[in-house]
Amino acid sequence: MRHLLFICYLAFIALPYFAFAQNIEELKTISQQEAAVHQRLQLQSGQMAQFTTASDAFDVKYYRCEWIIDPAIRYISGKVTVYYVAKTAINTISLDLMNNLSVTEVKQRSSVLAKQHLNNVLTINLPASLGAGTLDSLSITYQGSPGPTTGFGAFINNTHNGVAGMWTLSEPYGSREWWPCKNGLDDKADSVDVFVTHPSMYKASSNGLLKSETVLGGGKTRTYWKHRYPIVSYLVCLAVTNYSVFSVNVQLGNKYLPIQTFAYPESLTAFQQGTQNTLFAMALFHQKFGDYPFINEKYGHTQFGWGGGMEHQTNSFMINLSESLVAHELAHQWFGDKITCGTWEDIWLNEGFATHLASFYDENKYGQINWDNIILKRKQAVDFITSLPDGSVKVSDTTNVGRIFNSRLSYQKGSYLLYMLRWKLSDELFFKAIQQYQKDPKLVYGFARTADLKRNLEQVSGVDLTEFFKDWYEGQGYPSYQVQWTPVGTDHVRIKLNQTTSHPSVDFFELPLALKFSNASQTKTLVLDNKTNGEVFIKQLGFIPTSVVVDPEYWLITKNNTTQKVSDDLNPENFVKIYPNPIGDQFSVYLRNFSSAETTLSIYTMQGKLIQKELPVLVEKSGVSVINSQHWPQGNYVLKISSGGVKQSFKLIK
Repeated sequence: MRHLLFICYLAFIALPYFAFAQNIEELKTISQQEAAVHQRLQLQSGQMAQFTTASDAFDVKYYRCEWIIDPAIRYISGKVTVYYVAKTAINTISLDLMNNLSVTEVKQRSSVLAKQHLNNVLTINLPASLGAGTLDSLSITYQGSPGPTTGFGAFINNTHNGVAGMWTLSEPYGSREWWPCKNGLDDKADSVDVFVTHPSMYKASSNGLLKSETVLGGGKTRTYWKHRYPIVSYLVCLAVTNYSVFSVNVQLGNKYLPIQTFAYPESLTAFQQGTQNTLFAMALFHQKFGDYPFINEKYGHTQFGWGGGMEHQTNSFMINLSESLVAHELAHQWFGDKITCGTWEDIWLNEGFATHLASFYDENKYGQINWDNIILKRKQAVDFITSLPDGSVKVSDTTNVGRIFNSRLSYQKGSYLLYMLRWKLSDELFFKAIQQYQKDPKLVYGFARTADLKRNLEQVSGVDLTEFFKDWYEGQGYPSYQVQWTPVGTDHVRIKLNQTTSHPSVDFFELPLALKFSNASQTKTLVLDNKTNGEVFIKQLGFIPTSVVVDPEYWLITKNNTTQKVSDDLNPENFVKIYPNPIGDQFSVYLRNFSSAETTLSIYTMQGKLIQKELPVLVEKSGVSVINSQHWPQGNYVLKISSGGVKQSFKLIK
């Protein structure tokens, strides 16, 4: 394993505890804040129909973006050159671009091409048929005020401290509002170059490495950003204002990765302090999930004027550098940027993972300081998820931005699917599978569906997760447990589990369930693999309990659980019936809710001699074991039943 240098590690240890305590609510609200950033497209523009129509007949290889920007003016002009390879023989190609941007010219090298720009689609007529596998390029010159005509859209102008600024945020469907591209989740450009001409009083921030800032004269500067990793269109970004820029380095293996931050001057000190959070998170995620995906370039932050953050590739746009937000957006570089959800119905592969890893960050940084606060955060998340009885992680309506970025479902419930997978599989197998998922050659720097994650989890764990994903990804709601229990002897407990569900889409959730038993001086947690309603377990505790708590560390999505100490229904005698007794040539033993794998029957004479043993007893749910006794002499016998460490004896008469 590579050596990781945690820069400023001592500073992390020295942080006052209250800094964590103050952020107990932050993890719950961060998803709501970020979701609101994306939902603005729906709430303020109201135009979500036909969001992507670019043709699938070509594969984008490279974008060269040359833009002219003045942040004081809502306007963009410039040229985008697209290099592409035809998948089949084609005569036209189409790109997504809103109608309110005017295309002045399209060229194939020196030739001007015919075009149509209707219904937010730019269709370009090629001068001749382009054969499959052929590399070609087109240059689109355009200008205008980025759409929508009302609302903020994906290209935003604002002010901070009286200074003009602009920034972009294109997820999910906004790229077409300010530049011609493929606007969907089916194609990544292999690389991109961004050239921005802007007033010299400002700085321009984008993806990749800052290569040059060239003074052009006339009060203009041309800034060049170079990015050489595959990138989907919604992750291409641009921001321009009077940024203060600083960098720190973190050692990852044998590389020093620059963390470059563009902050408003009035926020510089706060951002310099907050960057320390990034250093810890970067080292942690790099160690746990493999190399930072863009390790040959940089990671960075750019301050912007909207709540929350946005995980632009190599350059997260941030309202601040709070710990949870930093961890969330950085996690996206692995989950969302390197591997991107292949459809918006699978957005939880982006947002569920990022939300979960913000919690994982807390567990690793603060878990030993105060685990109770970690549990409190989990409880708050579960309470939020179960505040309504329905809702699936799978997005059924991908035209509804509010549904895609639903903070309760896509973020928090998606995060909790990962908690439950860790609980079901063990942390060791879960994280090993996630490492494999990150290295999967079918997925690396490409797109993934939920089935791809499932496949990697199953390959590593050997566990069939079909039912799990059917219940928790496609299904809705959550279970409520009814726990009945009674002490058996001085050191065992018999437990009966029932479950109701909050939504009819799932009739039963199969999960391991933790029960924490306690008395005045002792505590022990039992984990029961609950597969059916009415299932009964006999477990050794070592003491007589007085209370029980369901899922004490909040690994599961569950609510309205009840516990009841009972004596009659769970009395051992109610679970064993012998008939007839006195017995004849044969008799039956009825065992209700016994585990066949743990149960044996033995018959002894009154003098203690073993005369017959049934091992194992195939009782299953029928519970009936028929024993042949025709060769036994008349007399008295003892039937001994052993199950789960509990032994019971019954007198037989023949």
